[in-house]
Amino acid sequence: MSLVEVKVPDIGDFDEVTVIELLVKPGDTVKVEQSLITVESDKASMEIPSSHAGVVKSLRVKLGDKVAEGHIVLELEASASVRAEPVEAPAAPSASVSAPNSPSVPVKSSSDAIKTEVPAAALPAHEPSTPSATLPHASPSVRKFARELGVPLGEVRGSGLKGRITHEDVQAFTAAVMRGDAKTQAIAAKAPAVAATSGDSLGLLPWPKVDFTKFGTVERKELSRIKKISGANLHRNWVVIPHVTNHDEADITDLEALRVQLNKENEKSGIKITMLAFLIKACVAALKKFPEFNASLDGDTLVLKKYFHVGFAADTPNGLVVPVIKDADQKGIMAIAKEMGELAAKAREGKLSPAEMSGGCISISSLGGIGGTYFTPIINAPEVAILGACKGEIKPKWDGSKFEPRLMLPLSLSWDHRVIDGASAARFNAYLGSVLADFRRVML
Repeated sequence: MSLVEVKVPDIGDFDEVTVIELLVKPGDTVKVEQSLITVESDKASMEIPSSHAGVVKSLRVKLGDKVAEGHIVLELEASASVRAEPVEAPAAPSASVSAPNSPSVPVKSSSDAIKTEVPAAALPAHEPSTPSATLPHASPSVRKFARELGVPLGEVRGSGLKGRITHEDVQAFTAAVMRGDAKTQAIAAKAPAVAATSGDSLGLLPWPKVDFTKFGTVERKELSRIKKISGANLHRNWVVIPHVTNHDEADITDLEALRVQLNKENEKSGIKITMLAFLIKACVAALKKFPEFNASLDGDTLVLKKYFHVGFAADTPNGLVVPVIKDADQKGIMAIAKEMGELAAKAREGKLSPAEMSGGCISISSLGGIGGTYFTPIINAPEVAILGACKGEIKPKWDGSKFEPRLMLPLSLSWDHRVIDGASAARFNAYLGSVLADFRRVML
């Protein structure tokens, strides 16, 4: 056994974050990757995992502390030869664009079990007939805990920092219900619906307040943390950025044949190449040819980037997040496909770090596996463009003498009109289509 210091890992672009929840205490036995504390930035909350397994000797942080990368979280009497792989950063939801289940979170310590007796002062009196004007705040672990117990977080009053709901609050609510206070749920079901948002800040009419239960049976379901964060970001991006969307088609007949062939040849590798991997590589080629697309606005200054990081929307049980393939210009299709698979798996498990979702130059939202034709993807600020792709369709195309069946991929390019004009966007889309039609162009 040895005494080790567990420190805050890479937390992405944040200089410091606030400790909002302590998930373990001295004497607790923890496992590798088990969450120790929850921290929050102005964009998201995230859980700091343990790099070792062992027994907690002392905590070096308290609620409300500001911590940064390298800050000591706790001292651990580590078990021999049990250590995690290098931890990059805690899991955190982030956003670009949506399903109602919460992400999985690390296993909690034994201190999280339901107590048979809960102090009366642990939670203020519950008033279900007075709905909150805001959505409840709770960490992913608390949300999972509440979901396992069937506790509606919208009816729980938070006693933590800034009104955050803690494990003890959920336990106290459960204890109150078990004592027979069942009528609170019936009262809550009849409570007026809470306004989802307000138009006051934009000078709009106020959001309509409607008691939907007057019209029939309803079910109230809390928005996921990812949807709350992404919703605010999407709203800002849509209102602030003057969006324009160009639609075009790319002939991917030959590229699809190549993709199928490569998957057959590399079947034993376990790596599945999707059309999205080719789209990422094609976008790199287009960014190199049209550098104003690989830029961001900083006030009245245009920041032109010399690196090529491409984000892709990944579908998770709790919504869409955008992992970023770093230095995509330096990676081949197989490497990109492998990294995409790994990042998508982490996204589904709710274990993406902030660093893995930051630094993108352009994003791609692909609906190819679902369907549709064209749509208007919302730009992921501070990027200036986003590419949408839908499901390819066989169409008759004139080759100069006859019609031939060709597999056509619908492309939708949204761009920031403050930086890019229509002619540049049309050229970008046309060039992207030519690269996808003849992939040898990526070498030019």
